[in-house]
Amino acid sequence: MFFGINGKNFQRQYKERLSNFKSWKQKEHATDYLIYPKNIGPSLSLDETALSNGKLYTILTNKAKKGKKGSIVGMIKGTGATNIIHLLMTHISAKQRNNVGEITLDMAGSMNEIARICFRKATRVTDRFHVQKLALSAVQDIRIKHRWEALEMENKQYVGARKNNKHYAPKIFSNGDTLKQLLARSRYLLFKNSNKCTQKQKIRAQILFENYPDLYKAYISNKAELYLRKIDS
Repeated sequence: MFFGINGKNFQRQYKERLSNFKSWKQKEHATDYLIYPKNIGPSLSLDETALSNGKLYTILTNKAKKGKKGSIVGMIKGTGATNIIHLLMTHISAKQRNNVGEITLDMAGSMNEIARICFRKATRVTDRFHVQKLALSAVQDIRIKHRWEALEMENKQYVGARKNNKHYAPKIFSNGDTLKQLLARSRYLLFKNSNKCTQKQKIRAQILFENYPDLYKAYISNKAELYLRKIDS
């Protein structure tokens, strides 16, 4: 803890003198790109991220640094392959780029093109996180499709009952859910492994899978694939 120091003065002195900001070689183009060739290593990760105001940047990192000092090899504004390839090939020597043995990336076409052209000798590996995200999204798509079908069916049954001056009562399962509630409330349990589900979630899952075998098949296939990828990695 510091005493007797004016915070604003210290901030200004740090920016103008202590940080060497004015003499920083990359200052002129920092908002467009930053490249640190000395941080490159044999195993890299290539991804995109949104920073302030939703602006997309492509980030190349050294996996061995595990997010600590010296991790960033390059941070470039945008995701367009042509500009990124030009900057990486201009500022990082061919010798350094050819020493990269593996590069992890998502499934975007632009990322694959950047890796293929800039790091020709590197093995390209699809990031498990993106595979998992895509697989989970596919399972949720099936659930959502069935939910819309259930809503449409319930609406038809309700209208039919009114036309016949009858009271409509939807089917209620043993756990107290109606069909549309079952499908709505199953969203989060489909993200979880069965051994991490609560007892209520296990009962709901059993009812769900008994009524929708295709959803069960997608859920099991998804978990098996992710388990095998985890072993391989």
